[in-house]
Amino acid sequence: MSRKKIGVLLAGCGVKDGSEIHEATLTLYFLSKHGAETLCMAPNKAQADVVNHVSEEATGETRNVMIEAARIARGNIQDVSAVTADEMDGIIIPGGFGAAKNLCTFASHGADCSADKGVSTLLQALYAARKPIGALCIAPTLLAKIFGKSQAVELTIGSDAATASALEKMGAKHTTAKVDEIVVDRKNRIVTTPCYMLAQSIKEVGDGVEKLVVEILKMAG
Repeated sequence: MSRKKIGVLLAGCGVKDGSEIHEATLTLYFLSKHGAETLCMAPNKAQADVVNHVSEEATGETRNVMIEAARIARGNIQDVSAVTADEMDGIIIPGGFGAAKNLCTFASHGADCSADKGVSTLLQALYAARKPIGALCIAPTLLAKIFGKSQAVELTIGSDAATASALEKMGAKHTTAKVDEIVVDRKNRIVTTPCYMLAQSIKEVGDGVEKLVVEILKMAG
């Protein structure tokens, strides 16, 4: 049986302005542990902002999302706009503020956000091909934007009331979950888990990520 290839959609490098590094690394680790190949990708564009992760203040610098994400992918990364759904058997989107800043504009516009065009095109193609989509932490907001009103997808970001309300305003159904739980929308083939929306340790993140990876690989069949 051939190995499954799972896309990992990154949004930069660093929790405050890119992909959450623990979540991204654990996703890659558990995909490898469970026998899958990975295909890392990110939008090739300027980040929404650059944040000093010590002071938590914006620096005013300009950085490229894909170039920064390449730090996590060890340079093996592609422009999301150049990737097609037939190149993978499913996809997982780590969290971090970059998911809500660079993949969509949820961080600045809430329920009125927009999604990156290349990201939206790929995710819609994967959905149409019945290939599973996983999202961690705050990344389900992207799925709510793309699929909420059209598919009423079931998602979790944990238990944060304000974020859950925004998801439902975008047409998604929010289900409260504990840090190590996954929410599986079998009809829409979407799996989500809270990660650092609730986690107090990297172990707690890992517990949820591994469950999500295993479920995505089962769905990828």
